[in-house]
Amino acid sequence: MSINKQRELRKNITSFEQSDTKSSVYQLINTIPPFFLLWFLAYQSLSVSIWLTLALAVVTAGFVVRTFIIFHDCTHQSFFKSKRANRVLGTITGIITHFPFEKWKRSHTIHHATSGNLDKRGTGDVWVMTVDEYFAASFWTRLSYRLYRNPIIMFGFGPIYLYFISNRVNRKGARRKERLNTYFINLSIATIYGLMIFAIGWQAFMIIQIPILLVSGSLGIWLFYVQHQFEDSYFESEDEWDYVKAAVDGSSYYKLPKLMQWLTGNIGFHHVHHLSPRVPNYHLEKAHESTPPLQNATTITLASSLKSIRFRLFDEKNKTFVGFNDLKHLKKKLKTSGQLNTIRPSLQQK
Repeated sequence: MSINKQRELRKNITSFEQSDTKSSVYQLINTIPPFFLLWFLAYQSLSVSIWLTLALAVVTAGFVVRTFIIFHDCTHQSFFKSKRANRVLGTITGIITHFPFEKWKRSHTIHHATSGNLDKRGTGDVWVMTVDEYFAASFWTRLSYRLYRNPIIMFGFGPIYLYFISNRVNRKGARRKERLNTYFINLSIATIYGLMIFAIGWQAFMIIQIPILLVSGSLGIWLFYVQHQFEDSYFESEDEWDYVKAAVDGSSYYKLPKLMQWLTGNIGFHHVHHLSPRVPNYHLEKAHESTPPLQNATTITLASSLKSIRFRLFDEKNKTFVGFNDLKHLKKKLKTSGQLNTIRPSLQQK
């Protein structure tokens, strides 16, 4: 794609970057109150059936995901026109979703600026190693990577790690504003947990809250994972990396059923979002449909997205993701070509 075409593509969606207060307020009304209502109904149903409670908790988790999309828009300053309104709402939705607003805003901004850049991985993204890096890595790094990419750990233990460890501590070198925001959200969550446990008892609270967190967290990680981990996703070194190509070719269009699209706040139009993070979630679909070149983005469905589970490493030579089962064949090819001993260590060791 030529530079002129890139500029034209970005220009075509600028009209969708303006937030609409009416749409934003309407989305708040159909997201936050239903979350609290469903949580209350889940508690009330405990006297009827624990299975009904768990079913309601799963539905409630869907509204946590939708609340997170509002939080996400606030970090991009796209939900409201006012920066202060975005910051206040972002902090409130950060309490509901258990994410620190200022901390996540910083890391996610870096993710957008470096997505698909092989030389700038490591902040706000999913850990991706190339085939060459994996072969050059130590035993413990390879083991850590295999554990990290294991679906049970990533989607099962991942939410627990995010909610109760990673999101609760400040990064080293965080500025005062960022640290105070994290402390405030932590204190708010602890206060709410304490009041709820006092009001309904810890057993009832945990029976409802833990499933909500696990399901919403797993769904959130899955959405973030699958929209960049597809077979021909875009990854290039710094000297070849291009922002527009990274957005359009390195982010998928996740075509979801309408109800799931609604619950996930249109985040399936991820290529549009990466091209312009200032487009509010409720304008993403319109931007996609009004811009023909964006319709050429890689489209994945619920069924085809399941294939991404086996995509573990990025093969720089063939520009594609491969699985651990492909390593034996790839290693044999490298040995035959005499390239195995020239591989450099990983650029990203976590």
